[in-house]
Amino acid sequence: MVRLALRAATYLIANAVGLLLSVLILDGFTISLMAFLVAVLIFSIVQGISGPMIAKISLKSIPQLMGGISLVTIFFGLWITTLLVSGMEIGGIANWLAATLLVWLGSLVAEMLLPIFVFKQLRENKT
Repeated sequence: MVRLALRAATYLIANAVGLLLSVLILDGFTISLMAFLVAVLIFSIVQGISGPMIAKISLKSIPQLMGGISLVTIFFGLWITTLLVSGMEIGGIANWLAATLLVWLGSLVAEMLLPIFVFKQLRENKT
């Protein structure tokens, strides 16, 4: 149970790092503090639910998309989150594409480094 909670915390923190990276680098990506907290939760939930669904659909219909599933899932998660969170805006197609890449990169790096430096119990290979 502790490992599940640590994995969930890692996932939330990694998504928060990715969103924060986009906010700091992109001028067209704005989000208020309270909206940021809500956006991290909504984005993580949408991404957690849509990821397996998009993977299953693409495996049957468009297998070539499998390599970019995480990018498609992040773009979809950002889109749904901006619809649901009023304090979050991503302006322009260039910002949408850059935000997708930055959130992906930031969350990927954070998800790799958090078990090494913060949540050391996740380094063990127990399932």
